[in-house]
Amino acid sequence: MKSIQPYQPLLLRILHGLTGLFLIAAILTAFWTYDLYDGRWGRIPLPSYKEIEGLHGTFGLCTLLIFPTFVLYAFHRGQKRLIQPDSFSKLAEVGKPIWWYTLNRFTNTFTLFALNFALFSGKMMDETWLPKGELNHTWYYAHLIAWVIMVVSIAVHILMNARVGGLTLLLSMLNWQFRDKDSPVLWSTHLSRWWTNLRRGSWSKGFQSPLALAVIEFIILLSITAAWIIPLFK
Repeated sequence: MKSIQPYQPLLLRILHGLTGLFLIAAILTAFWTYDLYDGRWGRIPLPSYKEIEGLHGTFGLCTLLIFPTFVLYAFHRGQKRLIQPDSFSKLAEVGKPIWWYTLNRFTNTFTLFALNFALFSGKMMDETWLPKGELNHTWYYAHLIAWVIMVVSIAVHILMNARVGGLTLLLSMLNWQFRDKDSPVLWSTHLSRWWTNLRRGSWSKGFQSPLALAVIEFIILLSITAAWIIPLFK
């Protein structure tokens, strides 16, 4: 029987795609930066490119700029893909489909946390540390750990989505066809409607989240805000 490809909202595909693209570029250039300036835990013969740290910072900054919008989408329009109030109880149903779906939700949620840690620790670093040979800063070690966690998280994220949805789910994120209600032409109308509801005080009806998700969202958004503010006082 031919598998039917699930439909993914266009805005999700755009935000997920941009975040993933910039993040993967940041991960690759991060390793190149480590290989050039550090290499204490192994290295490979990559070309010596002195501007690589600046390139890594650019990709990291692009990820940081798109990440807040992706977080807002994930915790509201896409909250069913994240942990739910009954997620821990569902973990007892080992081997059943709901168990795999629950693990996938935990993985999705953890990946957002991991990315937040990577972005925050990166912003706490000084771009002059590595060229000066200053390799023992706490935030540098934190960023290295974040790099490892992020690589593992992406791998598990892909494997879990492949497990619950197969190749059709993975390919659905690359499909650029969209339904009429998802047309970018309507985005200004949706935004205007959202702003009107916000002014009327009825926005909360469309933004209700389980307490756990609300707390996680608050922590991530607070961390993103702090990542911009704290460096100003260095």
